[in-house]
Amino acid sequence: MADSAAPRAFPWPVVLFDLDGTLVDSASDIAEAVNRLLAELGHAQVDEATVRSWIGDGARQLITSALQHAGETQTVDAVMPRFLRHYEDCLLLDPQVYPGVQSTLQALQAAGVHMAVCTNKPAQFVPPLLEALGIDGYFDAALGAGDLPERKPHPLPLLHLAEGFGVDIAQCLMVGDSVADAGAAIAAGAPLVLVAYGYRRDFDLHGCGARAVIDRFDQLLELR
Repeated sequence: MADSAAPRAFPWPVVLFDLDGTLVDSASDIAEAVNRLLAELGHAQVDEATVRSWIGDGARQLITSALQHAGETQTVDAVMPRFLRHYEDCLLLDPQVYPGVQSTLQALQAAGVHMAVCTNKPAQFVPPLLEALGIDGYFDAALGAGDLPERKPHPLPLLHLAEGFGVDIAQCLMVGDSVADAGAAIAAGAPLVLVAYGYRRDFDLHGCGARAVIDRFDQLLELR
């Protein structure tokens, strides 16, 4: 569809986007970081599909799942500094912007829609990833894990961003792929759209009250 036709009538002045599984497929890089940690700890590698099932609730929960899977007795706190070093080393190995993301962000920006990233990815890794992928210029703000006392599914990150934009949370569309995104939107009172291609695990995308579940990112421009 033509980008010029849809965005002028876009219903929300602000859109808040999840990052991993919504804008960017970074699962292979995250899996590599997890496997480097597991190898250091003397454990077998896990496949990417398994790691995908652990993504979405932040790095601590990711590593909690990995350690439990491996039967590792060390605590998350004990191994987290090593994992974050691997995470940084693997951050830009092969991240991929999902099809339609760049053109859709461009169309929304041209229509005057303000946009922000709201992710559970460790905050220090968000700006370099957005910059490397060439999409940092579309966003007025970016929040990652550690920027605030709470992360999704707590509503605080969404409410904080809405306040920063000077709009009511009901005017901020949340676009994500996971139960954390849905939980944050519902708790905050934000309208919600979910993408079907992300890291949803066993989450019922169609049963949580989302305004829409989209198969392609550019379908955002069709919303009314």
